[in-house]
Amino acid sequence: MFDRIDTLRMASSLTAHAQTRQKLIAQNVANADTPGFKSQDLARFSETYRSGVTTELRATRPGHVTGISWGGQNREIDAGGEPAPNGNSVSIEDEMIRVAQAKKEFDLSLAVTRASLSMIRTSLGRRA
Repeated sequence: MFDRIDTLRMASSLTAHAQTRQKLIAQNVANADTPGFKSQDLARFSETYRSGVTTELRATRPGHVTGISWGGQNREIDAGGEPAPNGNSVSIEDEMIRVAQAKKEFDLSLAVTRASLSMIRTSLGRRA
């Protein structure tokens, strides 16, 4: 039922995007001293949400592919940064900024979900 409400679908997709971005940030930090490692990030959510919009496939068996969770592709991009002498481009300061941005995405998706569910409860005559 809730997957038909576009606002809730968008909030869920934003959560999935922030989760994937957080994983990439963790990989970057874990490889901060690995020679030749290139820092990775995701394209902005606003660029990926509607860019690859296709109808979700229905899975009739567990092995079937259902599509990408937030409507876009995992558009991992080189996060840039000045490479160190060993070729590593991870900057802990940049990763800290990306962590704050990912947390902001999580908080926004949570606020939108709460507001939407509150509106649904109100429309059903329940106060909460």
